[in-house]
Amino acid sequence: MSERPFRQPFVRDAQLEDLPTVREIYARHVLTGLASFEETPPDLAEMTRRFEATRARDLPFLVAESDGAESDGKVAGYSYAGPYRPRPAYRFCLENSVYVDAEAVGRGVGSALMTALIRRCEELGYRQLIAVIGDSANQASIRLHEKHGFTRAGLLKSIGFKFGRWVDSVTMQRAIGEGDGSLPGERGDDLA
Repeated sequence: MSERPFRQPFVRDAQLEDLPTVREIYARHVLTGLASFEETPPDLAEMTRRFEATRARDLPFLVAESDGAESDGKVAGYSYAGPYRPRPAYRFCLENSVYVDAEAVGRGVGSALMTALIRRCEELGYRQLIAVIGDSANQASIRLHEKHGFTRAGLLKSIGFKFGRWVDSVTMQRAIGEGDGSLPGERGDDLA
């Protein structure tokens, strides 16, 4: 039996019809992992509200379709960027999130989503991306972020309590676009 050739996952803007699958992917992470500190998965109405809030800010919310013809466009993961903090001084900084379906882990879905998300955030004129990674033992997420140029910026020890134990949170950061190499507005990228 020959192995089928690997094809890069197809990344596109998420649509409303993708949200049931997005919700399923996230629910599994909430119920079985420490990537999210939520303990109860949001229902479809709440996921729709979050999606619409992201899109209302003209921020990226992306999905990746599985590689291979048999996937039939099945959503294998999703990513989005949102404001890092609400205060105005943070307006050039976004926080990223990437979640991959359990069946798609190791197939390049996370990397494809991260590449597309970084590119979109740069195109929008943002200067910094922050990742807040649940669980300092979440090596898959830490390695994914390192692969895409993020560096560790901090560790919050025992900041969360989930599944009967204290959990750390790792903060990683990546400059995008010109980073802090120029002032906002110097090149027409004023997001104010």
